Amino acid sequence: MKTIGLIGGLSWYSTSEYYRVINEEVQRRLGGHASAKIALQSLNFAEIRRCQQQEDWAAAGALLAEAGKRCESAGADLVLICANLMHKCAPAAAAAVEVPLLHITDAIARRARRDGHVRVGLLGARWVMEEDFYRGRLEEAGLDVVVPDPDGRALVDRIIFEELTRGIIDEASRAAYADIITGLVARGAEAVVLGCTEIELLIDPDDSPVPILDSMRLHAEAAVDIALAAGSEAAA
Repeated sequence: MKTIGLIGGLSWYSTSEYYRVINEEVQRRLGGHASAKIALQSLNFAEIRRCQQQEDWAAAGALLAEAGKRCESAGADLVLICANLMHKCAPAAAAAVEVPLLHITDAIARRARRDGHVRVGLLGARWVMEEDFYRGRLEEAGLDVVVPDPDGRALVDRIIFEELTRGIIDEASRAAYADIITGLVARGAEAVVLGCTEIELLIDPDDSPVPILDSMRLHAEAAVDIALAAGSEAAA
């Protein structure tokens, strides 16, 4: 079994979900007392959030790069950034380590293509919904991406940072997201990407008329595929 490196704390609420899902998947596939080999570096999200607000991506990238190095030093055979937005700094993190960095959009695109989805809706932080480092990478993978209108994007972003990354789950916000999802479906979305790892804490499949592509779960499951690739069902 390979060791999975997690750059977490982005926020810790979704990092705990990564840890849970990865271990559940390993135990499901291997049985018995099996659990994952994980090297976790959990950052102080307050520092990362300041970088986001100041758009100081160089400083944020340096923090992620150092965390990646620590994961590798602890024995990680691959590294994950446990967030969607912070993949804006994925090049810096990838350059700092010699082991592969598993990009979250690759896991999403692979599942979307496998399930036959071509046009997908995207919810996430405003940078995720608007910029090429994320939306553009999905499009390069062959997906047609639709996002909410400017007011919808502002609402989605606000709920992420004022509520979800602080562990606040509000039913009014759930209803607002469900309405936005309905609007994306009306524009032809065949599935909806939860492009923030905390959104899965608020939205579940029952809240959408089309399939949900949960970025956190797909990323975590892809990591398990790689960790167990030798001599397990993941190699199939």
